[in-house]
Amino acid sequence: MDYNYNGYDRGYTEPAMTSADYMNRTYRWMAVGLLITFAAAFVTAATPLLYVVNSLYLVFTIAELVLVYVLSSRVQNMSVGGARATFFAYALLNGMVLSYYFLIFDLGTLVLAFLATSLYFGLMAVYGTTTHRDLSGWGPKLMMGLFALIITGFVGMLFGMSFLTTVLYSAVGLVVFMLLTAYDTQKLSQMFSYYAYDGELAEKASIYGALTLYLDFINIFLYVVRLLGMNSRRRN
Repeated sequence: MDYNYNGYDRGYTEPAMTSADYMNRTYRWMAVGLLITFAAAFVTAATPLLYVVNSLYLVFTIAELVLVYVLSSRVQNMSVGGARATFFAYALLNGMVLSYYFLIFDLGTLVLAFLATSLYFGLMAVYGTTTHRDLSGWGPKLMMGLFALIITGFVGMLFGMSFLTTVLYSAVGLVVFMLLTAYDTQKLSQMFSYYAYDGELAEKASIYGALTLYLDFINIFLYVVRLLGMNSRRRN
């Protein structure tokens, strides 16, 4: 899901927006997406919408995948409004699908997980922004780790996991997405250097960047919730 840099003619002399403005836009869209997701999850869990999601779970999941694919692969050909609407639609659907977390875990666990996620995400985002080390070499390794997580999770759904295996799986997933946060954050500045001279492309790049950081944040949150939930159940 790499943003395509090819074929862009940087024929302008003045950037259409500053780097700070670009980053602010990216984090703003990400924050709005997270707000939509958590609001949708809460409302769905507290209303009959939950029954709709349960009965159409596969449809919702497929729709999520389609929206992510469309935004990742077609964002350059979409209008700014279309890209923004696609991102918000995905955030809404994702919140509805994740609503069962509000039923499985108590509010205290979810709040603690959100605070911990904000800390982990923030630290890695700062590292990705400020480090002088080139993190591009992390990409293939992190993609392999992500693929391994997907396969392991699928096998675990079919055959189940022991307590220790689940803890290890969640811990590895947490580390992978924390590292992806730093990697994706550094990529934001690279995207800006290519599209800073075209306001529309820069705006769409900020929406795409918001999607990648949103996915990192959500996955960190989910792994933290699982670890906290398992620890709580074990104490009881």
